Amino acid sequence: MHTMMPDHQPIMFQPEQIPFVREMAQITRSMWRFGWDERNGGNVSCILDEEEVAQYMDINHVIRRFQPAFPVHELAGRYFIVTGSGKYFKNIIDDPEGNLGVLRVSRDGEQLELLWGLKNGAVPTSELPAHFMSHIERLKVDSQHRVVMHNHATHTLAMTFVHTLDENAFTRTLWEMCTECIVVFPDGIGVIPWMVPGSSEIGRATAIKMQEHRAVLWPQHGIFGTGATIDEAFGLIETIEKAAQIYMKIAHLPILQRITSQELADLAQAFGVTPRPGILDI
Repeated sequence: MHTMMPDHQPIMFQPEQIPFVREMAQITRSMWRFGWDERNGGNVSCILDEEEVAQYMDINHVIRRFQPAFPVHELAGRYFIVTGSGKYFKNIIDDPEGNLGVLRVSRDGEQLELLWGLKNGAVPTSELPAHFMSHIERLKVDSQHRVVMHNHATHTLAMTFVHTLDENAFTRTLWEMCTECIVVFPDGIGVIPWMVPGSSEIGRATAIKMQEHRAVLWPQHGIFGTGATIDEAFGLIETIEKAAQIYMKIAHLPILQRITSQELADLAQAFGVTPRPGILDI
């Protein structure tokens, strides 16, 4: 792990000295500690700028090449840091180079070029096609978009067993659980049907929802969250999970008071956000 200086002498860096590697290691450890990423569950990808990658590694040295599940012309030349397939989040902080990889989509969009990490023949997450599809759609509506994060947030997953999966109704319930929710995700939460993970079909279904939502729910499985930064994507999922936790604690109890439609509208106005149409009318 090094960068090339003008005299072509490499400067070596330890993984913990590379900010985007350290950040991925820290956030995946946090998700594991929360119980959202048991075993090898969960995956994260983050778009990086060429300039920041070039500070810490030789972008002209390709270690290995991978064939993506489909050509990704829309992301040609983009750099990513991604979690590896079958890797346990609890291990990333102790061995970033064995569990993470820095990739570049080739200039023609036909290959993935490994620049760092994924030691001992490791490969990128099996959900990378879903990540790429979501990155493509989010970039169309948000030029600042950078992160796709998937995990098995416990209470959000549990809620999919007992709550209607109508996405407007699901969103409305979450908004009512905690005052900040409508401010954090005024665009609501998208919901797709149960589907086999790792497939192109679930990737396409998720990407379609990403055209209008920054978070998409996979029933009986987990959640996809996105954002301009690791913190933003994590904070989005964290807020949804907190609301789902409150719901699961009180769903069996009589509700004596709740946040009303007018109060939700007042919140949105006070914080300058626009709620997804139709949800306040439920």
